[in-house]
Amino acid sequence: MLIELKNIDIAHRDKILIKNVEFYVEEGEFVYITGSVGSGKSSLLKTLYGELPITKSSTEEVISNILDIDLSTIKSSHLPELRRQLGIVFQDFQLLHDRTVGDNLDFVLRATGWKKKDERLQRIGEVLNLVKLIDKKDKFPHELSGGEQQRISIARALLNKPRIILADEPTGNLDQDTGYRIVQLLRDVCEQGTTVLMVTHNLNYLGRFPGIVYRIEGTSIKDVSNEYNTPIELD
Repeated sequence: MLIELKNIDIAHRDKILIKNVEFYVEEGEFVYITGSVGSGKSSLLKTLYGELPITKSSTEEVISNILDIDLSTIKSSHLPELRRQLGIVFQDFQLLHDRTVGDNLDFVLRATGWKKKDERLQRIGEVLNLVKLIDKKDKFPHELSGGEQQRISIARALLNKPRIILADEPTGNLDQDTGYRIVQLLRDVCEQGTTVLMVTHNLNYLGRFPGIVYRIEGTSIKDVSNEYNTPIELD
């Protein structure tokens, strides 16, 4: 099991958002996290990559494992090692606007220990081909559409061949058709073996692209996959 959370609370700024979490993710799954604005969806992802600390919910045994790493005891000095095994996709792209697409990707590779330029260039080409934007390598972010910028951010998330991608409202700033294509791209990534967790408020995706569905209601999170099990073909 890649992710196992049990008997923990998800909290932000001392406010408990989700109580007594039970959340499990197996390798190769495509998992949606849904719920209203402010319910704790993004905070759950931040907990998984170590930005928010684990909060114990009871006297029972706490389980807070991701990729065989215990989030309740991980030292801050070990967080970069965890995050290198995760790819993170944000709603607002978070590209460096003073650098080309290629330089954006190269910056990440250099920051994560890739020393050889030829190996970096090869990997940049590989991920740009995966998202079908190799021709945009020398463009600046402002020269791209919103959908293209998000595809570049997905390419960036794939650079270090992560086992898990955490996508936080990746279609939130995109029109409906572009959003569908971003979800399709994430599904394609998942089918190649990378587990994907996607936070979304757009329930239309759940029918078109079936997966495991967790919903946050009140301060509880539960698996409601059985409510969304009829695939609809993308036009």
